[in-house]
Amino acid sequence: MIDTSCNDRSPWAVFLIFLRLGLSSFGGPLAHLAYFRDEFVMRRQWLTERSYADLVSLCQFLPGPASSQVGIALGLSRSGYAGALAAWAGFTLPSALALILFALGIASYGDAMPAGVLHGLKVVAVAVVAQAVWGMARNLCPDAPRITLMAAAACFVLLVPSVWGQVGVIAIAAVMGLLLFKPQPGGAHEPLPIAIRRRIGLFWLTLFLALLTGLPLLSTVFPSQTLAVVDAFYRAGSLVFGGGHVVLPLLQAEVVPSGWVNNDAFLAGYGAAQAVPGPLFTFAAFLGASMNQAPTGWLGGLVCLLAIFAPSFLLVVGALPFWGRLRRHTRMQAALSGINAAVVGLLLAALYQPVWTSAIHAPQDFGLALVALVGLVFWKLPPWLVVVGSGVAGGVLGMAG
Repeated sequence: MIDTSCNDRSPWAVFLIFLRLGLSSFGGPLAHLAYFRDEFVMRRQWLTERSYADLVSLCQFLPGPASSQVGIALGLSRSGYAGALAAWAGFTLPSALALILFALGIASYGDAMPAGVLHGLKVVAVAVVAQAVWGMARNLCPDAPRITLMAAAACFVLLVPSVWGQVGVIAIAAVMGLLLFKPQPGGAHEPLPIAIRRRIGLFWLTLFLALLTGLPLLSTVFPSQTLAVVDAFYRAGSLVFGGGHVVLPLLQAEVVPSGWVNNDAFLAGYGAAQAVPGPLFTFAAFLGASMNQAPTGWLGGLVCLLAIFAPSFLLVVGALPFWGRLRRHTRMQAALSGINAAVVGLLLAALYQPVWTSAIHAPQDFGLALVALVGLVFWKLPPWLVVVGSGVAGGVLGMAG
């Protein structure tokens, strides 16, 4: 049992509280937000229900992993910048360490592992992404215009399979949102209990944009594998709207065509990421540890982890002073409606390529994916249990074949 009885305004206490959540928070971003509400609104009363809802709205409005950003903001409200880092580290490290160890295990003992086990992990990724597409489409594409935008986005990124094609779709979707969707006025809210001056917030936002535009230039002027990796993962962390699953197509477009990580390892790691608690963005740690060239191993995992989460820090801290005004800007909400529909399309395209095309090769693959999907959606089985079961079933089917 982790002791959090010390003063919970110290960074160490914040770290211990979030470490416990990082060890036990299974179920994805929505479940994480429910855990946070129970811990920090109901139990510890760090903030009110309405303030928490407002904080969640801000983090869903921003690109990046919403649950991790909420955690960063909660740590910031309790113990300043040190508290923000402590909250992120406690919530993130358990799953990041587990995935790095898994990557190193595949590299060292992959030949000893039945091939069917890794294939089972690739197959379960089909079920996980299909569940995410279905759930996000129900929430974010409730009408014909948004369903149409989703389908158009999926078709476009399949025809233009690149990071810039995906960025272009998001930009076009924002414009379509402004044209098609009627803005909704914001509801009542309370000021968030986080005091950051606007000048400081503007500094963090400027740094975010400087890195987003400057890293590609630096990696061109000063060719370096490490700099290229930092650029790729920072950009992925900056452009993900709609939840952690949407990072899949962005990262796949960066690491697989470049040869940094082969596609089989990519999908096996994505399947394994469903079996660990904490944020899905820690999949970046697996990819960093799996790199075919330096940085790799523990250093690669750490570099990719820091690069993909850095935008979350900068955006949350930078946007907090301006959120009161932003939440009343109804045109921004309309643009976000278009972006949300498009990111469902991005994930739908990823469900086909690379997830489906790399995993479903025979009737038994389809059957295993179907059983995993039923287990997740209708039996409500824990994701880790479905992942483990699919790995075992894949191994059995591989030996039988």
